[in-house]
Amino acid sequence: MLLSRDEATIIAQCTPKGSGALALLRLSGINTLDIAGKMSTLASGKKLIDVPTHTIQYGSVVDQKGTAIDQVLFLVMHGPKTFTGQDTVEISCHNNPFIIEAITAAALKSGARLAQEGEFTKRAVLNKKMDLIQAEAINDLIHANNQQTLKQSLAQLNGTLSAWIHQIEKQLIKAIALSEASFEFIDEEDMAFGTQIEKILAGIMDDIEKIKESFDQQNQIRNGIRIALIGSVNAGKSSLFNALLGKDRAIVTEQPGTTRDVIESGLYRNGTYLTMVDTAGLRQTEDKIEKEGIKRSEQEAQKADIILLIIDGSRENSKEEQAIYHELHTTHRHKTIVIKNKADIAKDVDIVPDAISASYKQPKSIETINQAIERMINRLFTTIASPLLLNQRQFNLLLQLEQKLIEIFPLLKGTIQYELLSYHLSDAVAHIAELTGKTISEESMNAVFREFCVGK
Repeated sequence: MLLSRDEATIIAQCTPKGSGALALLRLSGINTLDIAGKMSTLASGKKLIDVPTHTIQYGSVVDQKGTAIDQVLFLVMHGPKTFTGQDTVEISCHNNPFIIEAITAAALKSGARLAQEGEFTKRAVLNKKMDLIQAEAINDLIHANNQQTLKQSLAQLNGTLSAWIHQIEKQLIKAIALSEASFEFIDEEDMAFGTQIEKILAGIMDDIEKIKESFDQQNQIRNGIRIALIGSVNAGKSSLFNALLGKDRAIVTEQPGTTRDVIESGLYRNGTYLTMVDTAGLRQTEDKIEKEGIKRSEQEAQKADIILLIIDGSRENSKEEQAIYHELHTTHRHKTIVIKNKADIAKDVDIVPDAISASYKQPKSIETINQAIERMINRLFTTIASPLLLNQRQFNLLLQLEQKLIEIFPLLKGTIQYELLSYHLSDAVAHIAELTGKTISEESMNAVFREFCVGK
């Protein structure tokens, strides 16, 4: 029997590659039990195809000659009560790359093929085990860089965003029903269908606007918090950068302008992934390389979620430096922490109010900076008004839906042509269907799952 590509049995390693105690390989497809049976012997003496569903069986994976490759556990699950909706066998084996390669080869020789990126989850969507939004939440869940994103991704896997979109779809269908009902009551002057439809669409527009307001911030936080150290040359940025990381990452010398490019380093702290960025010192220069470094520093200030504005407290700062500091502080006040550095040799320098006195030589001042960073991160998280976490695809489709609704509003003025209105409302519902994957093209579907790892 010739099987479609989405029915054929696929195999992939579901656990990360590398050394460890155990690995998990998953087979899924219409012929899974037959294929897995060809490459297995069970300690019970039974055939894999004859054991009850949702049971764990101890045995061995064998090659075509019957030679044991590894002692394993087989988790046998008959469809449709599986992740993909198809028959599935998961093999828990020892995590040795030679063993994994040999088991995969045995599966391929028995009739399976290698899975593509996200193909298991794609099949779950095709078999209506979840919608596309829930599938994308799985990918977000795997790659979450902080507790906030983790919680929101888990909630969306359980259907929070899907439920929100379903409510919008229901409201649009109600608007279509009202529009089509007008065909029967076209001569009734007191039937205010237009007013009711306009009220429904206005409510949807309000909901979309609330989501839009927090999207940029959500998008930044889902990727971790980016913290840029900005300041003039020789202000001690690199020394503070190393102290905040707890390791020497940037080169530190007495010579001004040592850092000529952006240096990044990441760390997890209190459940959040932070990317610390050391930037080139800000000053006027004719050196082409240094000018490019300064340009990148200014770009980092724009991109950063938090700016540590480092001021050299050991000397009087020039008017040029003061102007730069004031401009940065004014432009990015909402995300800036001002630090008067070199507190161990500081002079009475007062450029920006409420600065934290600090020195990389004073552990207590480093802790004060970390506490200020933590407070700003908490403020970032608490200012996200929406409980929903959109990715770029979902956001773009919502923008298209919003634009479609904007185009519909003029149709509700004056004499309403309800037949034309119904057509445009139906088009708006089509945008919703693409969000959840009901009507998405195969090309767009594949683009979504290319972002997944192979074993998912």
